[in-house]
Amino acid sequence: MSRAARLLVITFIESLATTLIERGVYFYSHGRLQFTDMENLLLALGFGAAYVAGAMSSHGLTKRFADKPVVVLAVIGQFLACVPLLVQPESSGVLVAAMVALGGFNGLKWPVIESYVSAGRTPSEQARTVGRFNLAWATAVPLGLAMAGPLIGWSSRAMFVAAALMNAASLILVRSLERRPVLLASDHPERPAPERMARYRSLLASSRWSMVGSYSLMWILAALLPHVFEDLGFGVPVATALSGLLDVFRCATFLVLQLYVGWHYRRGPLVWVIIGLPVAFFVTLFGPNLATVLAGELVFGIAAGLTYYAALYYAMIVKNAAVEAGGAHEGIIGVGFVIGPLAGILGDLLGRSMGSPFWGMAAGLAPLILVCAAGAVWFLAKCRPQR
Repeated sequence: MSRAARLLVITFIESLATTLIERGVYFYSHGRLQFTDMENLLLALGFGAAYVAGAMSSHGLTKRFADKPVVVLAVIGQFLACVPLLVQPESSGVLVAAMVALGGFNGLKWPVIESYVSAGRTPSEQARTVGRFNLAWATAVPLGLAMAGPLIGWSSRAMFVAAALMNAASLILVRSLERRPVLLASDHPERPAPERMARYRSLLASSRWSMVGSYSLMWILAALLPHVFEDLGFGVPVATALSGLLDVFRCATFLVLQLYVGWHYRRGPLVWVIIGLPVAFFVTLFGPNLATVLAGELVFGIAAGLTYYAALYYAMIVKNAAVEAGGAHEGIIGVGFVIGPLAGILGDLLGRSMGSPFWGMAAGLAPLILVCAAGAVWFLAKCRPQR
């Protein structure tokens, strides 16, 4: 197996293992442990805070110990974090502690894997490389959610056993990686000229502001969709699969963006994201029937796919595929994991006091949505006109 293929297999397996717990856990906690919406949001907050810490420490750790030892540590840590859940799967305290540990190791892992995947690529090659990476991890997400429901129904331990076995499998592949990936020379002739690099930086900043909003809203949906589908009359096995349709649409968006490069260097797609994300979020969360909720998932998946792809593509060009680029990228995702549940908790509390879940959530999320939109618009406005 070639190095590139091995990295894509590692990405797929690790994404599948991550999804089982990272997204499936909210159906598990709601269905088996009777967690409320507030408790699920708090669980998401703990995972997100640890994720930020892991992602932001990845660059410093790889500089000190090299890339391979760090990613090996992260995968082993994920495996070990699952062990207490095999012993006491229905203990709320054990679940919370394991999720915090998993959040830290997940945040540590992904920037290093992203650097291995993208290292040494020219800007013209980077789009295809990022596209293959996105498809590898994104195809695993709806599959993982579809698997989570039957595993949760089968046994309280099954989902955690499956994730641990996947971590063990990917560890075998990770051990064959080189100690450090070789980056593209800073003076390589295909590195962008200063004027083009300035526009890339503005597009990167704009897409990152939108990505904060994207993951903030997505993490609220992850915590609350179990309740949404329960109210629509669906049990856990079907509900997990239906919630994964958002990720199917995001994956389809990645495929389109890989095949069609006309969006590169342009502001239009990022303008669409600014509008589409909040609208799709509220349609998904408060849709009166299944068709409306799925329509919201479709639009949200497309918008989330656009901003994620753009943010990672521009970051890998601007930062030359260093772990620093992935660390900042995953750190921003982690920030969304934190402020999303915080805003969701505020929205839930306001909804109770106002007697309206919709208006409470709208009031609680308004500052988040407006600040992210303003940041994204500000940097788009700074882009110099194309020549």
